[in-house]
Amino acid sequence: MNFNMNDLIIKKRDGKPLSTEEINWIIDGTVKGTIPDYQLSALLMAIFFRGLDRDETYALTAAMRYSGDIVDLSAIRGIKVDKHSTGGVGDKTTLVVAPLASACGVPIAKMSGRGLGFTGGTVDKMESIPGFRIELEPEEFLAQVRDIGMAVIGQSAHIDPADKKLYALRDVTGTVDNFGLIASSIMSKKLAAGSDAIVLDVKCGEGAFMENIEDAVTLADLMVDIGYDAGRRTVACITDMSQPLGKAVGNALEVMEAIDTLYGRGPEDITELSVKLAGIMIYLGGKAETPEDGQKLAGEALTSRTGLTQMRMFIEAQGGNGDVIYDYSLFPQPAHSLELRASCSGYVAKINARQIGLASQHLGAGRASKEDKIDLSAGIVLNKKVGDRVEEGELLLTLLGNDQTKLEAGQRLAERAFRFSDEPVERPELIKEIIGL
Repeated sequence: MNFNMNDLIIKKRDGKPLSTEEINWIIDGTVKGTIPDYQLSALLMAIFFRGLDRDETYALTAAMRYSGDIVDLSAIRGIKVDKHSTGGVGDKTTLVVAPLASACGVPIAKMSGRGLGFTGGTVDKMESIPGFRIELEPEEFLAQVRDIGMAVIGQSAHIDPADKKLYALRDVTGTVDNFGLIASSIMSKKLAAGSDAIVLDVKCGEGAFMENIEDAVTLADLMVDIGYDAGRRTVACITDMSQPLGKAVGNALEVMEAIDTLYGRGPEDITELSVKLAGIMIYLGGKAETPEDGQKLAGEALTSRTGLTQMRMFIEAQGGNGDVIYDYSLFPQPAHSLELRASCSGYVAKINARQIGLASQHLGAGRASKEDKIDLSAGIVLNKKVGDRVEEGELLLTLLGNDQTKLEAGQRLAERAFRFSDEPVERPELIKEIIGL
C-alpha cells in the first residue's frame, strides 16, 4: 500500500490519528531513505504538538522494533531480564545490578548505549577498563551469557535503524521531549534486544528528561503498557535524579564506585537502588517467589561478594583486566585536580544534578555531540550529599581532568549546583513509585 507523505503530515498536523498501515509505511520509507529528512522532520514536529494516542504509540514501537535485526536469545536457558535507565548523572547502576542479578541465576544479555550531553553511557564507562571489548560477535555474545550468565555490549548498528534515523532528526529539530516518541524509542530497542522481561529505571528531577514526577509516571505507565502489549513482563521504578546518584560522576570514577558498591562499601543511595532493582530482576527472572525475596537474594549476593566475583568474570570474559577490582591505578588517571570548598556552614539543601552533570561534561567526561572524544579519567567526586552537615571551608567536591583551564571553568559551574540551609534538611526520597509490579 502506498501513501502520500504530505497528506500524512497534514493529517497529523490537524490532530487526526495515523493508522497502523500508515505508520508502517512511514517507518519503511525512513529505513529505505525514500522519505526526505525535511518531510520526516515536519511529521515529527506535528507529532510533538499533536501527540500520539496509545494505538499510534504501540504501532510506532512495533514498526521500529522490526525495522532491523531482532536478537534471538532462545538458545539461552532461563528467563532473560533486561534493565534500562532513562539516563541521569552518576547513574552506574547497570554495573552493580547486572552482576548481582546474574550471580543469583538470572541471565543478563544486555545492549547499552553511549552517553550524550551531561548523562553518562554504560558503554563509555566500560571502555575505561583496560582491554575491555564492547563489541562481540553474536555467537560470542550468546556463548558468554550461557557460560558466565551475563554480557553487556554496545548497541548493534543493525538493531532498530528506524529509531537511529528518527532520533537523530529529533535531536536537531527540538522534538525530543514527547511521551509517545520517547516511549517508542526506548521500548522498540528493548523489545528488539530479545529479553523476556524488562525493568525500567525512570529518572525524575533536574538531572533527568522528566523533571517532575507526574511526567515520569505518565512515561512509565506508557512504557509498561507497551511492554505488556508485546508480551513482556515490564516493571518501571520512578527514582530520584534531583541530585547525582552516588558520589562519583565520570566514566572511570563511576566504574570504581560500582566496584566499591559490590564490595559493600558504596554510597547508601546507589547501594539501595541497585539492590532494589536487582531484586525485581531476580523476581521477574523466576529466581524468587516475591520481589522482597529477590531483594533479599540481591543483598546476600552483595554481602557475600558473589556479585563482585561475577563482575570480575564478566570483565575478563570481555577481554578486560580483572585486576581493576583490586587496583584502581589501572584505570585512566587524571593529570590535575581542583577542590571546591564550602563558603558557609549549614546543611546541604540542594545539589542540582544537571549543573553537576554539565560541569562534568565540561571537564571532558561527556559529549556535546556524538563525534566528541571523551576523557575517561575526567569527572567529579562529591564529598557531601543533600541533608549532610557542612562547615565553612569543608570539602564539597573534587574535580578531576587533564586540562587545568577546563577544571577552573568546571569549578565555577559546580559552585552553582549547591544550596545551603541553616536548618536540617530531609534527604530526597530515592524510589518514588513502582509501576507494573
